[in-house]
Amino acid sequence: MRNIHLRYVSEKYDKNGILTDFKMTCPEDFNFAYDVVDDIAINDPNRRALVWCDAHGNEKTMTFGDMKRYSDKTSNYFLSKGIGKGDSVLLILKNNPHFWYVLVALHKIGAIGIPATFMLKKHDIEYRINAASIKAVVSISTDGIIEEVDSAENIPTLECKMIVGGTRDGWDDLDKGVEKASDKLARAETKITDPLLIYFSSGTTGYPKMVMHDHSYTIGHILTAKHWHQVDPDGLHFTVADTGWAKAAWGKLYGQWFMEAGVFVYDFDKFIPDDVLRIVSKYKVTTLCCPPTMFRMFLNDGNVKSHELSCLKNTTIAGEALNPDVFAKWYDATGLKLMEGFGQTETTVTVCNIRGMEPRPGSMGKPSPQYVVDIIDHDGKSCPAGVTGEIVVRTDPPVAGMMIGYYRDPEKTAATVYDGWHHTGDMAWRDEDGYIWYVGRNDDIIKSSGYRIGPFEIESVLAHHPAVKECAVTGVPDDVRGQLVKATIVLREGHEPSDALKKDIQEFVKRETAPYKYPRVVEFVGMLPKTISGKIRRVEIRDRDG
Repeated sequence: MRNIHLRYVSEKYDKNGILTDFKMTCPEDFNFAYDVVDDIAINDPNRRALVWCDAHGNEKTMTFGDMKRYSDKTSNYFLSKGIGKGDSVLLILKNNPHFWYVLVALHKIGAIGIPATFMLKKHDIEYRINAASIKAVVSISTDGIIEEVDSAENIPTLECKMIVGGTRDGWDDLDKGVEKASDKLARAETKITDPLLIYFSSGTTGYPKMVMHDHSYTIGHILTAKHWHQVDPDGLHFTVADTGWAKAAWGKLYGQWFMEAGVFVYDFDKFIPDDVLRIVSKYKVTTLCCPPTMFRMFLNDGNVKSHELSCLKNTTIAGEALNPDVFAKWYDATGLKLMEGFGQTETTVTVCNIRGMEPRPGSMGKPSPQYVVDIIDHDGKSCPAGVTGEIVVRTDPPVAGMMIGYYRDPEKTAATVYDGWHHTGDMAWRDEDGYIWYVGRNDDIIKSSGYRIGPFEIESVLAHHPAVKECAVTGVPDDVRGQLVKATIVLREGHEPSDALKKDIQEFVKRETAPYKYPRVVEFVGMLPKTISGKIRRVEIRDRDG
């Protein structure tokens, strides 16, 4: 293992061995595919790059030598189909092994990869193709997504469709095309400032924004993998995320391969906690990253202590705030502390608990040494300790890992990036020691009778009630108070909805936190709406409540 990342970063540590300064170098012609993937392949071709398995017992291991060969052949196949530098290609590949070498191939020829979820419908596909002038689609054959793509209308830029794992009229067989292609590829001319990726990221209003990153984005993930995930170069890192989301770039590719670590992929249709824990044990996964909801499910529905998890050396969480009870129960079951992190599709990890830090349950950690992070008020002034404000990230001078902007939308870019800062829209406060505590999204904040109430604090209290399995706190309109606090609750087995239980839960919250925060509205449900990655969709509850 040659510490390839050291070519691109310089680091300084304090007397306790905790990273304090992190600087990155971005060579003008840097290209992750050639300078990392191919470099490892040439010098250590048998090093494990990817270990994949599915819920049916199938498995596959690919080395960096395999990745180079397949990405070279795929690059040549794309070029033969008229796909080249600057062309946009939609990737709907779920957790199929093709995703990794297909995306690397696009990097090699300077094309723009646009990862997408397999849950897209006709109008989603039409919007994406037209918004980004997408030239080609590479898609799995399962989950009905091919039919959705074929149903799309008025998409003049789309010239080519390639299928993985099947055949269909009007679609080219990617595997057959790649098999016939040459494995000899000359290095293309690309620049660090060339566009690399576009992620469609939904906001609170309007159509999804197109978050564009250039080639420096890949270098921006070194800290993610080395200091937050703490990957073992000879181990396996497992981030539970579909490749259609930016979380996959955080945990399933760039930083991990800079560290020359293997990426582990479990391709499942339904998240079953016991199955995932069994897989972690079987394949001896060394580092694991999931949303807090999944760790909660491990503890509620999986028998954590029945699995041999000594292989795990570090566990991280992101995607939503962590309830302290989950932290405590996971630590009790495994001896591992959940190292929380925060960032966005627009960035890499910006606040986190890195190697050597002592996490405080419920805190996201401290600003990453990679960025300058502040919490500001409505006037743009830095908030003192204990005061809630908006998390902002310095953009001047530019930092590798930060987006170029919202593609073809200068107005939204200007509304988010101004005065030298990227405005995240996420509210938080910091304590006297610099730890940052999440409050909620601007649009998640509940305003009731003049109070600003963050849902996370109430959810953390509710999680301690013996009848509450899962919960989501939102605001509902009220003529008198503006909004009322509402708790949507999934009960644990053995508890039934009743007015008495509702009253007990309300009194419990009143006892545990300021009385004005208690949920005046309580709804018991069978399940909470969630994204495929397990994040609770408060917006869906709000929309339903009007």
